[in-house]
Amino acid sequence: MSLGKLMKQAAKMQQQMEQIQAQLAARTVEATSGGGAVKVVAKCDGSLASIKIDPQALNPADAQLVEDMLLTAVNQALHQAKEISNAEMGKATAGFNLPGLM
Repeated sequence: MSLGKLMKQAAKMQQQMEQIQAQLAARTVEATSGGGAVKVVAKCDGSLASIKIDPQALNPADAQLVEDMLLTAVNQALHQAKEISNAEMGKATAGFNLPGLM
């Protein structure tokens, strides 16, 4: 493979990856826990978009339970977002094999 062709391929891959990253920033996943008492929306770029807590779950005596539900929902949402991100990025890099690059 010539260097020029390789550079064109790399530039195209970078452009595709930038486009995918922009799409991932706009794409969201949702996770709930506690039977819907806690809802977390995460962006597929790895950030959180929102957290909603049902007011019925806000009894001060249940603070530990709400914290556990929140942690569960956040981790589920971020896991889903990471899986989507990895799959989309994998599409951009498919077929571009340079030893040691990825």
